[in-house]
Amino acid sequence: MFLTCMETVTKELVSWMRGHESSVFSISVHASGRYAITTSSDTAQLWDLDTFQRKRKLNILQSVGIQKVFFLPLSNTILSCFKDNSIFAWECDTLSCKYQLPAPPESSSVLYKVFAVTRDGRILAAGGKSNHLHLWCLEAKQLFRIIQMPTKVRAIRHLEFLPDSFDAGSNQVLGVLSQDGIMRFVNIQTCKLLFEIGSLDEGISSSVISPHGRYIASIMENGSLNIYSVQALTQEINKPPPPLVKVIEDLPKSKLNSGGLKMKVTSGRVQRPAKSRENKIQARILKQDLTGNFENKENEVSDGLNKKRLQILLKGYGEYPTKYRMFIWRSLLQLPENHTAFSSLVDKGVHVAFLNLQKKYPIKSRKLLRVLQRTLSALAHWSAIFSDTPYLPLLAFPFVKLFQNNQLICFEVVATLIINWCQHWFEYFPNPPINILSMIENVLAFHDKELLQHFIDHDITSQLYAWPLLETVFSEVLTREEWLKLFDNVFSNHPSFLLMTVVAYNTCSRAPLLNCSLRDDFEYFFHHRNNLDISVVIREVYHLMDTTPTDIHPNGKLDAFVALTKGQYPVFNQYPKFIVDYQTQERERIRNDELDFLRERQMVEDMQAEVDQQRVEDEAWYQKQELLRKAEETRREMLLQEEEKMVQQRQRLASVKRELRAKEMHLQDATRRRFLKLQQDQREMELRRLNDEIERKNLIRNQEAVAKEMREDADTYRRKVDLEEHMFHKLIEAGQTQNQKTQKLIEENLAEAEQACLNADWRIQALHKQRCDDLQRNACYQEVAKLLRENRRKETEVLNAMVGEGAKKWEEAQEKDFHLKSEKKASALSDASRKWFLEKELDDALEHAEHPYNTVPRCQSGQAASGYVPRTSQLKDSSEVDSSTHISLNQRRVQWDTMEQDLMERVRNLRQRLTAQARNRCRTPHLLAT
Repeated sequence: MFLTCMETVTKELVSWMRGHESSVFSISVHASGRYAITTSSDTAQLWDLDTFQRKRKLNILQSVGIQKVFFLPLSNTILSCFKDNSIFAWECDTLSCKYQLPAPPESSSVLYKVFAVTRDGRILAAGGKSNHLHLWCLEAKQLFRIIQMPTKVRAIRHLEFLPDSFDAGSNQVLGVLSQDGIMRFVNIQTCKLLFEIGSLDEGISSSVISPHGRYIASIMENGSLNIYSVQALTQEINKPPPPLVKVIEDLPKSKLNSGGLKMKVTSGRVQRPAKSRENKIQARILKQDLTGNFENKENEVSDGLNKKRLQILLKGYGEYPTKYRMFIWRSLLQLPENHTAFSSLVDKGVHVAFLNLQKKYPIKSRKLLRVLQRTLSALAHWSAIFSDTPYLPLLAFPFVKLFQNNQLICFEVVATLIINWCQHWFEYFPNPPINILSMIENVLAFHDKELLQHFIDHDITSQLYAWPLLETVFSEVLTREEWLKLFDNVFSNHPSFLLMTVVAYNTCSRAPLLNCSLRDDFEYFFHHRNNLDISVVIREVYHLMDTTPTDIHPNGKLDAFVALTKGQYPVFNQYPKFIVDYQTQERERIRNDELDFLRERQMVEDMQAEVDQQRVEDEAWYQKQELLRKAEETRREMLLQEEEKMVQQRQRLASVKRELRAKEMHLQDATRRRFLKLQQDQREMELRRLNDEIERKNLIRNQEAVAKEMREDADTYRRKVDLEEHMFHKLIEAGQTQNQKTQKLIEENLAEAEQACLNADWRIQALHKQRCDDLQRNACYQEVAKLLRENRRKETEVLNAMVGEGAKKWEEAQEKDFHLKSEKKASALSDASRKWFLEKELDDALEHAEHPYNTVPRCQSGQAASGYVPRTSQLKDSSEVDSSTHISLNQRRVQWDTMEQDLMERVRNLRQRLTAQARNRCRTPHLLAT
């Protein structure tokens, strides 16, 4: 959040003030106009309006919150009110805590929301969401009254005291705006409701009272703006206080000279003079009043103040209280505050004579410079002579600095000073006022001839020892406090008091002045501050006022104080008009000539600027063309380089593509060869398995024939076993054939998928390389390397799998070979045993046939013992047995031959199909690659 400071006349932005993070809901300005306090919900900040810089910042806890922070009127005290009803008072200069108000009683606890302070800063009114008003005495620091509003009032939205010209700032009437939109005005002493504005149908949203308490401006809830006249609303508030002295008998004019005025104090108190000298003055003034129809015009001032009492107070303390000084000055000078007339002067704008004021008077504060410029312009518009008065800025500057926040008062104070204390200053214009300086010189000659003679001896005139003090109104030789103290006395006395002050300043400084002998020393003395007590000077002025003879006293040559007229300012023409008019005409002519010269010079400068601008533009154009040409050449070289790079990249890409294609074809050939070798190995294994199967079946056939020959039962059992084994082997064959087909299909699909992946990856890589050119070559190489590693890994896995499978097959073959050998051995043993058994049985049968009556043949034991069997008998017996089974063995052999031919035919068909499939697989990778 930020604040903007605007100039009300020119409507120009003066400054920005940043620092608040939340919205600002309260702004309070110090009575001097130098400081301002801005308040938000979380912080309050003190600003210096001369520099528009933040001076201090008040931070609080978020749980507490700020309700309002503001300056007390006519004091340097800052009052801070928080949401927990705590109220602190701070010193503005040091920001030290002066005091804290105690907590309100629990019987009437109000959460304070709104606040108002009287103009004298003594009473604080606080209210909130209740019909109770709390009145605090800030001097006693305690709650002295609680006012209960009518029952219709449930919450108070706004509080403001009604100013009064007769209460000296201790306002007695308080305006209370409640939640129902009605603003009630209550006397805080009598607690009496005086009047109210607004109604339930037409409620008030916000309201403000004019500084003098004459009008009330209210914004209504319907959006309209109402202005109320306080005088029309009530007559009681505008009544002046009762006089302290009443005239109980008004004598006819014929008796004024014969008898005295009889007065009686009936109410109030009587102010008694303290000194006999004052009694004399009072008697003289009463005499003037009798001749003036009992109107003490000299002693009566506005706002109910008495000039004589102020003079007594001034002589007692030497100065007016700082708190009330501005109020007293405005009363002494009887300022009319003609807002309309002043606005008409300000609306004319800055006078041409003061347009370049900052060059001659470089004031640091822009605000002070603007106020000085506006005040001098208003004076120049009021009277033409002030536009040619060279010392007018020096004369007005101290008052501008003092009243910079109230320009109307500043203008009227300076105008009043010129009319009364600058009488006859412009009769010898443009020269210094010789007549006024002569008066000062005459008074100085009467009171200090030695000092005047010293001035004459060193050729020092009144234009050196008197005029610098007058044209600067002592602002160069006095400090701020000394100057204010001096003008407290100047404004409280006759206009001749200022001239007497010049004389007193010289006489009180006679010792250092008598020691000066050079003109530069005198000039320095009257333009710089000196070690001089202003109180001594003021006492000397009063002494001079009383002891100066009448014939040389400036009092007789200067008119009495005359205030500015109300409504319109008086005409000021106390100057040689023809000289001013002539100077004005000459100045206007010179200004016109200067304007013509400046206009012509401006035209020449504009033409020269246009020529320079054209030359600069031409040079810039040529430079730009040269830069464009160089840039074009650079771009052409860059394009050529890029084209060369592109050609090189295309060549490298073509070589890479060729290498990739060669590697891919090599990989495809290797894969095809591996695939063909794998198929060949599988066929050889299949053929070996078939041969093994044929051999096994032949062995089984022989074994079955021998078994059937032995006995019928064994033959039947063997047929059954053979049938079961035949079925079991067929089942194994079918499973192995199906597994082999499935494996072949999986391998083929795997090879096709690998080939498709390789082709797709290659195409993606090729397209990606075409788009990304040389930026993607590295990625292509990495991808190819990755594919090679993947192929090598897969080849390794396939080889490992094939090696493992081959090892398993060899182990199985060895086991089967071992089993076959075992079976052959067992078969041979079985044949030998069977043969031996048959031979033994044949021998027993033959022996039994030859010797049927012998239970045990004799030759048996002998043959058994000797182990000899005749060969002829063995052949004979064998031929006989073979002849009995010859027919059945031939039939078996024919069946086995038929089965063997059928099996061999199947093997040939299987080989043809596998060869055709292998050829198709070999052609497919070439088609995919193409």
